[in-house]
Amino acid sequence: MRSYYPCEQVRAAEAPLLAALPEGTLMRRAAFGLARVAAAELRSRTGAVAGRRVTLLVGSGDNGGDALWAGAFLRRRGVAVTALLLDPERAHRAGLAALRAAGGRAVPADPDRIGDPDLVLDGVVGISGRGPLRPAAAAVVEQITAPIVAVDTPSGVDPDTGAVDGPAVTAAVTVTFGAYKPVHALAPTRCGRVELVDIGLELPPPCMVAAEPAEIGAIWPVPGADDDKYSQGVVGIVAGSARFPGAGVLCAGAAVAATSGMVRYAGSAAPVVLARFPEVVAAPSFAEAGRVQAWVIGPGGGTDHQAADTLRDVLATDLPVLVDADGLTLLSRQPDLVRGRRAPTLLTPHAGEFARLTGRRPEPDRVAAVRALAADWRVHVLLKGRSTLIANPDGHVFVNEAGGSWAATAGAGDVLSGMIGALMSAGMAPDLAAAAGARAHSTAADLAARGGHDLAARGGHDLAARGGRDLAARGGEPGWAAPTSASAILDRVPAAVRSLRGMAES
Repeated sequence: MRSYYPCEQVRAAEAPLLAALPEGTLMRRAAFGLARVAAAELRSRTGAVAGRRVTLLVGSGDNGGDALWAGAFLRRRGVAVTALLLDPERAHRAGLAALRAAGGRAVPADPDRIGDPDLVLDGVVGISGRGPLRPAAAAVVEQITAPIVAVDTPSGVDPDTGAVDGPAVTAAVTVTFGAYKPVHALAPTRCGRVELVDIGLELPPPCMVAAEPAEIGAIWPVPGADDDKYSQGVVGIVAGSARFPGAGVLCAGAAVAATSGMVRYAGSAAPVVLARFPEVVAAPSFAEAGRVQAWVIGPGGGTDHQAADTLRDVLATDLPVLVDADGLTLLSRQPDLVRGRRAPTLLTPHAGEFARLTGRRPEPDRVAAVRALAADWRVHVLLKGRSTLIANPDGHVFVNEAGGSWAATAGAGDVLSGMIGALMSAGMAPDLAAAAGARAHSTAADLAARGGHDLAARGGHDLAARGGRDLAARGGEPGWAAPTSASAILDRVPAAVRSLRGMAES
């Protein structure tokens, strides 16, 4: 698992090292790692390190010191380094002296002094900084055209929430020290690629983690020697209606694609579902559906009295239940239907549905918001987004950074619900099923957008690992991806699972 730590925990972990080590040692460790990544970035982008130009944006805190020390190390490798000091009187003294001793330049920050660097290091503010860039820094950043390497976190982006409420840095690469911070998962478009430099921190168990693709592949349920269709999990789908039959097709079809168990469908869209997926066992109502190990209810089901009665009946069972879409709208009127459940319940809202459930949108602190709902209602909550969050009632959070927004299309949530429901019926805990389903779903969306099933053979494992980020820069074709649809995502679910399982076995 990749672990993420709020800034308060990181500072607490740094304190014993700062007390035990000679002054400046920890900063030089971090700066050496920063310089190594910056040098690799120069080589990758320009073909060389020596003779290249780097500009440092230096604030008054320790991040400015990190940038200055890194500049000193780069200068020793033949890089021309210029530091723009936003507050010259408060610049880190030891770092500034090291840079000048190595032959680097330091001048007051001014947009006209940016020059034409090959790379810029953002050392304006660090994990103690909050709020947008101040005007002087914003004016400099606005003029930068070179790729930016952020020091620890991009300046102007909240390190714990990823929120941006004004001018902020957009980095190509972020080099973080000691631990990943929430911003690295919650604001991926601001952070770019994230590189971790180990500085020797001893950290407590994390409260937010991301499951690595190989871990998802390793736990994905596949048939054993003694399995049959029942032992692998039977999921019940209550989705779709005469008005929205497609929701039933997408949800039930995703459940079929996700595992080798059995799918029972209950609802008025049965003829349409069976026309696309004849392996589904269909019934006209929940009461006639038969035995299952988990239920999915809500997508396209409507919000009338009949739908409300069916939701009540499903939640009255002692089985795990996933509630999505119209089911969430009904729950917003009757939250007590889930607050008292003993069996596991998973709610899967997007931001608008979250607001209907709670009376407020989840931004700017999505992690705190999803934790609060899970704790208050004693349920599991999956909050959709490019960075999907899954919270347990005890406060533990999984995050899945999709690497792109190809799944932001009508019906994609129905596919996700069907996948997760099938995993829950196979015996996975709701949070783990949600994390696994979200990763496979985002991988399927990228596969759909980037050219079909053959992508798995040409790089699908890497796609699964990185969620599609910067694939074009690493060998893909410019303009490779194209808008996709929920049906196309559904069609790529087996390829996505295959890629994840292949990573586990490689």
